[in-house]
Amino acid sequence: MAFRKREYISMSKADLRDPSENLPGASDARQVRLPIAELRSADAEMARVLHTKPLRMASDSSSGTIAHWKHEPLHDVVEPMTDHVIMAYNGSMQRVERRSGRSVAIGTFRPGVVIIIPAGSTSRWDIPKPVDVVQLYLPPTTLKRIADEADTAAPINLLERTGHPDPITSRLLLSAADSLEGNGALDTLFRHQLTDLLATRVLAAHTGSPATILPTMGGLSPKVLLRATERLRSESDADVSLAALASDAGLSRFHFCRAFKESTGLSPHAWLRQYRLEQAMNMLRDTDASVVSVAAALGYASQTTFAAAFRKLTGETPSDWRRRVR
Repeated sequence: MAFRKREYISMSKADLRDPSENLPGASDARQVRLPIAELRSADAEMARVLHTKPLRMASDSSSGTIAHWKHEPLHDVVEPMTDHVIMAYNGSMQRVERRSGRSVAIGTFRPGVVIIIPAGSTSRWDIPKPVDVVQLYLPPTTLKRIADEADTAAPINLLERTGHPDPITSRLLLSAADSLEGNGALDTLFRHQLTDLLATRVLAAHTGSPATILPTMGGLSPKVLLRATERLRSESDADVSLAALASDAGLSRFHFCRAFKESTGLSPHAWLRQYRLEQAMNMLRDTDASVVSVAAALGYASQTTFAAAFRKLTGETPSDWRRRVR
């Protein structure tokens, strides 16, 4: 959905109500009507209001931006943004207030909750303790694309959430923090896949008219699956992008991921991670290449990131594994 120059972001108060909170005084964020060109991007507004820089951040024009922040207590107004902001909290439990004019919403930040600020909304936040949070900046166009690909007919009226229990979305988003550095092809594929999955989750659980996502009906044909796995085995990062894989299969990104997993039992990212691990094991067992050389050959930014990924999957460092199998 392309925005024209004078198109506006506007949502009704009913669209923003969080019925799950059921707290006295809980209400909606104030909405504004500003030209899209006058709104800040989410990363720019967060940098302004938090007075710091993210620990790590990765952005992709076809999906969105994922950022990991640690910041001090916040007592300020978050101005309207062009993007929907979905957050997973990872700090100690604390009570927070969100104020919009004379209305007050009180929530509890604790692990397992999500915070959602729809595009175009503004409110004052009072957060008394330091915060550790992973944020997804989801463009309305991306959410619209996922809704179209999933064949959902419900309107996209994103709800405001202030410490809303949702361990599934929280766990998914927190897992993205590890994808913000390391192997380019793997991390990019993971972010694309995760963003689409999170957008699907938002449509199903955090809109005024929850969307029904139909189950996958069948996998990829053997010929299409072969082409997909050949792309994943290629050494070109561009070839293993989710957009390229889906386009070659003649499917949307949403339907390709579901059909690929139906055929292989693994998501495209998990399949590629397993393939790279097998490559690493072969090189460590059958050659005298240094761990640094193996890491570079597989596209990792450093020996450290490669060793961390290897250990996460095998329980051993590359050097320990090599000594054990030789």
